[in-house]
Amino acid sequence: MKVTKIALVLGIASLLPSLSSASTLEQVTKKGALNCGVSTGIPGFSATDSKGVWKGLDVDLCRSIAAAVLGDAEKVKYIPLTAKERFTALQSGEIDVLVRSTTWTATRDTSLGLNFAGVNYYDGQGFLVNKKLGVKSAKELDGATFCIQAGTTTELNLTDYFKSTGMEYKAVTYDTSGQTIDGFKNGRCDAVTSDASQLYGLKQKLNDPNSAIVLPEIISKEPLGPVVRQGDDDWFNIVRWTFYATLEAEELGVTKANVDTQLKSENPSIKRLLGTSGSAGEDLGLKADWAYQIIKQVGNYSESFDANVGKDSPLNIDRGLNNLWNKGGLMYSMPIR
Repeated sequence: MKVTKIALVLGIASLLPSLSSASTLEQVTKKGALNCGVSTGIPGFSATDSKGVWKGLDVDLCRSIAAAVLGDAEKVKYIPLTAKERFTALQSGEIDVLVRSTTWTATRDTSLGLNFAGVNYYDGQGFLVNKKLGVKSAKELDGATFCIQAGTTTELNLTDYFKSTGMEYKAVTYDTSGQTIDGFKNGRCDAVTSDASQLYGLKQKLNDPNSAIVLPEIISKEPLGPVVRQGDDDWFNIVRWTFYATLEAEELGVTKANVDTQLKSENPSIKRLLGTSGSAGEDLGLKADWAYQIIKQVGNYSESFDANVGKDSPLNIDRGLNNLWNKGGLMYSMPIR
C-alpha cells in the first residue's frame, strides 16, 4: 500500500506531535476552529455547492464536532486532501481530524499512528459502466480498462477480485475521484471502480447520469469513518461520542425541530443525551449541552443521511446497512449513561 510505505519511510515518530504539546482539544479551543480533512470533492460526502459551501455526510460530522467542542457548527476550516495526502496531513498536525470516506483497515489502524473513531458509513466497492457497453455483471468485465483513484484500497481490492475470478484488466490511475470520472467521460476507460456510494455521486457528474449504471456486485467491505492521531484519548473520545450522539438522537426521536421541546423530557435517556442530567459532557471535557448543540445545529444521523445521500438527495441511496440496528442495519450507539 503506497500510503503506508510513504509513512513508514518518513518515520511516524517524526510526523506526530510531541507528547509535551498541547492536546488537540486545547489546540482547537485556542484557535477557535476545527481543521477538518475532507475529500477534494465526493458528492454527498464532502463537496462544495454552487456557492462554494461545503456540504455532505462527512461535512456534517465535521460540523457536529465543531458544535460539540466550540458550540458553533460553522467554525470549521475544511482542508481538501487527496487519498495520498490524507494520512500525512493528520500525522503532521495539519488537520485535527480526518473525515474523508476513509476505509478502516488493520494496516491503517496499526501502522500509521492513527485511530479510527467509528464507522459513519458502511460501504463496499462496486463498478460504474456505460450502458452502451452492454454489461450487466462485473463478471463480464474480463479485459476491461478501469479508472481508479491512486492511494486507496480500491487498487488492492480490484487486484484480489480479478485474481479470484481468473479475469484480466488494465488500470488508469488518477490522484482524485474527480479525475477518475473525467477519464471515464473522455473514454480513457471502460469502467470506474470505487466505493459504491462514491459511484452514485460521481454518476451525477456525467453529462447524462442515466447513461451509466452501477453494477450489482459489491466486492469488498469498506467501513468508512473518522480518523484521529493515536496518543490523545480525550480527543478520540470526543470524536467517537460526537458520532454516537447523532445515532442516539435518531433512535430516541430527537431532531433539529423538536430538540428544544425535548429539553423538558422526563425520558432518562433523552435527559442524559441533552445534558439535563448525568455527566456525559463533563466526562468528555465539554459543556453539558454538547449533544444539544450537535442536534440543534446539524441534526441527528438520519437527518444528515437523508439530506446528503438518502431519499432527499440526488443520490437517493437506500439506508441499507446504514440503518439503525433495530431497523435491519448496523448503526448502533453505545449507551450514553
